[in-house]
Amino acid sequence: MSFEFSTLYRFADLLSEPLRNGIYKTKEHHGRGVKVVNMGELFGHPRLRDVPMKRLELTEGELRKSSLREGDLLFARRSLVAAGAGKCTIVKEIAEPTTFESSIIRARPNESLADSDYLYYFFSSPQGRELMGTILRQVAVSGITGGDLAELKIPLPNLNEQHKQASVLQALDDRITLLRETNTTLEAIAQSLFKSWFVDFDPVHAKMQGRAPEGMDDATAALFPDSFEESELGAVPKGWQVMPIGDAVETVGGATPDTKTPEYWEPAEHHWTTPKDLSGIASPVLLSTERKLSNAGIKKISSGLLPVGSLLMSSRAPIGYLALAQTPMAINQGYIAMPPGGKLSPLYMLFWCQTNMDNIKGRANGSTFMEISKKAFRPIPALVAPQSILDPFDEVARSLFSLLVENEKQAQTLSALRDTLLPRLISGQLQLPEAVKLEEALE
Repeated sequence: MSFEFSTLYRFADLLSEPLRNGIYKTKEHHGRGVKVVNMGELFGHPRLRDVPMKRLELTEGELRKSSLREGDLLFARRSLVAAGAGKCTIVKEIAEPTTFESSIIRARPNESLADSDYLYYFFSSPQGRELMGTILRQVAVSGITGGDLAELKIPLPNLNEQHKQASVLQALDDRITLLRETNTTLEAIAQSLFKSWFVDFDPVHAKMQGRAPEGMDDATAALFPDSFEESELGAVPKGWQVMPIGDAVETVGGATPDTKTPEYWEPAEHHWTTPKDLSGIASPVLLSTERKLSNAGIKKISSGLLPVGSLLMSSRAPIGYLALAQTPMAINQGYIAMPPGGKLSPLYMLFWCQTNMDNIKGRANGSTFMEISKKAFRPIPALVAPQSILDPFDEVARSLFSLLVENEKQAQTLSALRDTLLPRLISGQLQLPEAVKLEEALE
């Protein structure tokens, strides 16, 4: 039998203190003091933990009124995108004094009446977003007010039921977080190796000083030279080449078939990506795309279907999103793609592009928006190590990214399950025993 809500509660009555808008301080108070949550953290971290933030100087009185603690809910007062206003984040971890900016509303639930996690999931559900839409005001930008938010009528089960439902959803989110944190570590290990070998040249410096390079066997260490030579990039390991990046990798662009021609899009068989697909990814791998093309549509793109492993770099609006394709896919005109087969592998190029992104963006131009063309990208000088050194790096990086891809696939599966369970649990269409069975089926 479906659970039915017995009571509607005025949101303000579920709080231990009144709603509070964040604090505004002039620029001379920025850059020091306590951490401050801004809209970037609110939208980027739905379950906010202790992450790097800007700082704001507050008086003791201001901090008492506008501090944050675990379990607080934060709402976006306004957003350039209508769907963004009212966005809810829950504070999960605070390691030091932290406040929040003026475009955010803080709600502090009364723990004897409402489970903070349950309220977070309610406001994140389709039902909660629909309810939030009833107080959305359109002026210059979409927005909500604390007064309207306080008067919302929230349907709640009893507190015990709230705890149970929130615990199921939170367990899924905790597993997703752990997978994503593991992926961050895996990527960081590969980045560190790239920097050590190809940016800081640690093995070469070690051999110059008569030391054995750290963290590598004798056979690998023997591949590195023990001296430097001058080049257009400055001092580089002896024997390594400097060449235009366009000579080291193939670069291709894409296109958008006519969207008014159905035969290009139906039947939807082949992945086709725009930079929008990369805007929200948690790891630099792209597993799927929002849209697909037909066989006829693929024929309208000269680069066709790119193979698995191709590096995708957004070339405009904005420049610099990066991901490795994990399925064959075509690209639109907002990319420069680098398929496998060049002197430098796409995986190597992922880290090369990250390291050289300022240089890449510096070569962009445009009147409407900045764009880096293939013509401007290809002449960028790149240092190319011998294949005997590139191969061991690729072997280590591939093993790390193989784990990363599997973790991301599992994280996306769990995210889909959470998003399926969320509205059904909140509405009472799904009972906890059924939800637990669905969760256990994925373990």
